[in-house]
Amino acid sequence: MDLSVVIPALEEGENLARLLPQLRRALDAVGAETEILVVTAFADELTCSAARLASAEVLVQARPGYGGALLTAFQQARGRFVLTMDADLSHPPGVLPELWRLRHTADVLIASRYVSGGSASMPRSRLWLSLLLNAFFRRGLSVPVRDLSSGFRLYRREVLSSTAVEALDFDILQRILVHVLAEGWSIREVPFHYEPRRHGRSHARLLRFGIAYLRTFARLWRLRNSIAAADYDDRAHDSPIWLQRYWQRQRYRHLRELVEGEGPVLDVGCGSSRIIAALPPGSVAVDVLMRKLRYARRFGRHLVCASGFRLPFRDQSFACVLCSEVIEHVPKDSPILDELCRVLAPGGRLVLGTPDYANWQWVWMEKAYAVAAPGGYADEHIAHYTRRELVESFARRGYTCEATRYIMKGELILALRKPRGLR
Repeated sequence: MDLSVVIPALEEGENLARLLPQLRRALDAVGAETEILVVTAFADELTCSAARLASAEVLVQARPGYGGALLTAFQQARGRFVLTMDADLSHPPGVLPELWRLRHTADVLIASRYVSGGSASMPRSRLWLSLLLNAFFRRGLSVPVRDLSSGFRLYRREVLSSTAVEALDFDILQRILVHVLAEGWSIREVPFHYEPRRHGRSHARLLRFGIAYLRTFARLWRLRNSIAAADYDDRAHDSPIWLQRYWQRQRYRHLRELVEGEGPVLDVGCGSSRIIAALPPGSVAVDVLMRKLRYARRFGRHLVCASGFRLPFRDQSFACVLCSEVIEHVPKDSPILDELCRVLAPGGRLVLGTPDYANWQWVWMEKAYAVAAPGGYADEHIAHYTRRELVESFARRGYTCEATRYIMKGELILALRKPRGLR
């Protein structure tokens, strides 16, 4: 099945009788194998009759509310893509062919009222309140979407399968988008013109929207700003918090300078840092978390999902190996340092970054960070290294320390040269 169309419809039989024939014509124009799922709490005769005439399937939702209707349909939809739209004719089926044409340009497409080319026929008071709520969530959660409350969307099946959301109200729309971003999927908005419903009354009150949004905002804010978010490292580069922004930019500068001119780089534990984009052509970025790699697609480098404990590369494959802010997260007796050395070519440079626990500046910064950002990276530091320990350890391997850099005497960055005769 190519496409599943999901339509939540509570007592919308009269509108469905008009919508479904239009939808069928739009689907015929697409030329894909499709199904239409009408989801309702009450399978009344008008709804069932309209669905039968359009060869649509009626699902009785297992859980209440708008969110419950979507979750019921997501579990039963068979399509590789899933389109959601309202039953009240406010979402014109004529937009569907354009969404389908653009399906490979992003993982989630949103038919948007508020991007260039989009518009909405709404009472002024409702329009301004909708704009205000969307702006509040867009800025407060750093979500690069102007119409978060649009339910007219096209999803890849994989996105819905990997995005675990439990919400029964209208706030499911915002929750899905924040979880989509946390998993590293991409989002694009496509303009459309929103029309008011033709018949019946709306079951979605803007005030109810707002209450549901505010109720869930705090939970979404925690997820959006946690290390679980795929774009955590990239967003920190432009963080409104001065210290975090300064730290990320200093790290970016040091790492870029230390790998420059060394040839193709293997970046182990790359996360979603912008340093990936600064690596020379032929470089490879590795991370164990697929969501980080999904996000890193935008940087245009080769990406590999693998563990630093067992890198899937031949011995001496890279002229330069970079591993920044990784080794403190794994036990000291893990094989990660041996693996970094194994894949580094003789005469190559290893750039290694980690906090220096010999310096009181880092010790106190870590304590302050744990208070200010509980659940942050500092809580995961299980291996505490010092510069002396690392330099001596690599000296025993025959390496020479060529450069030492610090960020505020806390984060240590070493450049180590592997002997040319060492295998």
